[in-house]
Amino acid sequence: MTALSRTARRWLAMACCLVLPAQAAAVAASRPLQVTIVNDRLTLSVTHYPQVYLQGTIDAGAPQRFAALVRAGRITPGADIYLDAHGADRAAGMALGRLFRAGGMATHLGTPRQPRHASVAMKTATCTDACVYAYLGGLYRWTPSGRDRLALAAPPGDARDVAAYLAAMGIDAGALAPASPGDWTAERLLATGLANNGVLPATASYDLRAPAPTLELRQTDRKGVHRLTIRCAPGHTTVTAYDDVGMARARQVALRGGDAYFQLDGRKVLDQSRGGALAEGSALVIRRDYPPADLVDLVNTWSFGAWVDGRSAAFRDGFTLQLHPVHPQLKVFYYACWRAAPWPPRAKKSAPAA
Repeated sequence: MTALSRTARRWLAMACCLVLPAQAAAVAASRPLQVTIVNDRLTLSVTHYPQVYLQGTIDAGAPQRFAALVRAGRITPGADIYLDAHGADRAAGMALGRLFRAGGMATHLGTPRQPRHASVAMKTATCTDACVYAYLGGLYRWTPSGRDRLALAAPPGDARDVAAYLAAMGIDAGALAPASPGDWTAERLLATGLANNGVLPATASYDLRAPAPTLELRQTDRKGVHRLTIRCAPGHTTVTAYDDVGMARARQVALRGGDAYFQLDGRKVLDQSRGGALAEGSALVIRRDYPPADLVDLVNTWSFGAWVDGRSAAFRDGFTLQLHPVHPQLKVFYYACWRAAPWPPRAKKSAPAA
């Protein structure tokens, strides 16, 4: 065999290595939906939920196969669903989405762990058409990262079944304008409510009756339920944050001590009220007297935080409430407080010395 033929054979072998991963990706994309479940001890110890990977074409039988795995206990409530799929069967996509929502599952884009030498195409997840409707069924929906992309070739149109499905999932149909893989950025998905990155919108309820109007804000995420209550009374306004972390954890953090404080848009408030948090049942509680004149800042802020310091900011305990969904209710409550217990104007801050 000549040197030239050996060189040619080496080039041919390299070409095969380049072509085969692309062919494998194409075959994977064209096959009926495949389900891979990762629920080893290490995965469950780190994420607390099994990881379920759905790859291929969402075919008519996909919802039945998925439901069978749920009934058999192989896919459990709260599972993380990773999608890398497509298909024109919109009904099958919505059926999968309903199964996800019924099980309180979370949806992501992603592929199973690939060998180090795998091509970029094999590591990249794309969720299109029927897959988008399945993705929207997740109770918690994470934005794509890296090269992963969502895309919808056609809007839902006037289809009643689609409209009913989106309404049941709490999705605005107007947000589903046709989008290429590059159009649905993380910012757009979050702004339109198509994704929530593991945090459900805050809700508000209140009792506006004098002499002490009260407000409760509630936000749920994968870590639990977080609450904030405000009670207005003549000369005494109290703000209380409740973080439902479980009885053992609440006691542990309360005994540890550490400064407990509130934040408005990331800025500490009530620095003069230093002290720890309390354990009340399964909740870690921070309770503070709040200057009534400063309520105007709270009702107009975008985020409210309640935190207990640990060894560093990376180890602190607490939560942040996103308040923009409940701004109208906050303003109604603010004026009810003013009517029940008017307060003097806030003192103006003195100008810094020249």
